[in-house]
Amino acid sequence: MRAKITYLVTAAVLVVYFVLVGSRGVMLIQHGTVLTVSFGVAVLILPVIGLWFLWKNTQFVTKANQLAAELDSEGGLPVDELVRTPGGRIDRDSADEVFARRRAETEDSPNDWRSWFRLAVAYHDARDTPRARKAMQRAIALHDGKPVPTA
Repeated sequence: MRAKITYLVTAAVLVVYFVLVGSRGVMLIQHGTVLTVSFGVAVLILPVIGLWFLWKNTQFVTKANQLAAELDSEGGLPVDELVRTPGGRIDRDSADEVFARRRAETEDSPNDWRSWFRLAVAYHDARDTPRARKAMQRAIALHDGKPVPTA
């Protein structure tokens, strides 16, 4: 719940920031000179890109949470079996061991979104965020019946 609140607060702050930046862009355009109009258009592009990224991230998080809820209702969420240091950090060897099992599970059933979801969690635990995100995107695509690139 704490993560959701943090995400919502951050998203709200970003939206306020985008509105402020957008209003400055409009003010520059209203000034009317060639220089201010070109700067105003450039400034307006930034909030548009930012809103697009925020929207895509929100969709990703929402879909990943839906998959987690579905997997939880099936009793298929991965169990936290990782060894932790006294400070609470995940032990690297433990994460590698769990990752190897999840990778093997995914190789055995490459078209099962559940195995890709668990692999994404293993990547995240191994601190490989880009691959975790790609694995979760693949799980979402498989779940939704969308075409999945081979690679």
